[in-house]
Amino acid sequence: MATTLKYYGHSCFALQDGPHNLLFDPFLTGNPQAAIPASDIQADFVLLTHGHSDHLGDAIPIATRCDATIIAPYELAKYCEHRGAKIHDMGIGGAYKFPFGRVKLTQALHGSAMIDDLGTVEYLGNPCGFLVRIAGKTYYNAGDTGLFGDMDLIGRLYKPDVAILPIGDNYTMGIDDAVEAVKMLKPKMVIPVHYNTFPVIMQDPYEFAKKVGKLAKCVVLKPGESFQVS
Repeated sequence: MATTLKYYGHSCFALQDGPHNLLFDPFLTGNPQAAIPASDIQADFVLLTHGHSDHLGDAIPIATRCDATIIAPYELAKYCEHRGAKIHDMGIGGAYKFPFGRVKLTQALHGSAMIDDLGTVEYLGNPCGFLVRIAGKTYYNAGDTGLFGDMDLIGRLYKPDVAILPIGDNYTMGIDDAVEAVKMLKPKMVIPVHYNTFPVIMQDPYEFAKKVGKLAKCVVLKPGESFQVS
């Protein structure tokens, strides 16, 4: 069965498999790359890698409007629950079987907090990546992360078919480190995200594709574009 991966810009994308619609890190409002407004998004589950505003984004209003369940690390999930969303909280290294398939949380080297207009920081636990098994394929969404050696372990144990990797640098891996991640993960396909939204993370995804070369099929998606994984 084919699954459709639709990219909405920055690190926001959806996986659509028949009746199931999974949405990741829905930063749409205030995102200059956003393909559509948050009010047009539909989802059954919303998966959040961490609590920074460019990932938590519109998750709570989308989840409450769609009666969707937010899947996130414990502290971030509870933050969303206290604001009216349905949640399923998880911990790094844990896995759970959902109606659409299996989700496992991986580590990510990053931060996770909300910072209000007064500069008050609310810590939201550990950031994560996601291993999602759906329609016979394994998707690894690394989330915002630097390169780490256990990507080799993720590749060896879970053999991701598709890896979604940040390439923006400054806050996450840049192009060269993301290529090293591909070498360790050994996915069949890689999709770059988290670049060109802000001046500090300007990167050329086609340079990344060129450096990936024959390591994996590199699919560069513009906001609003879709790709079928079969």
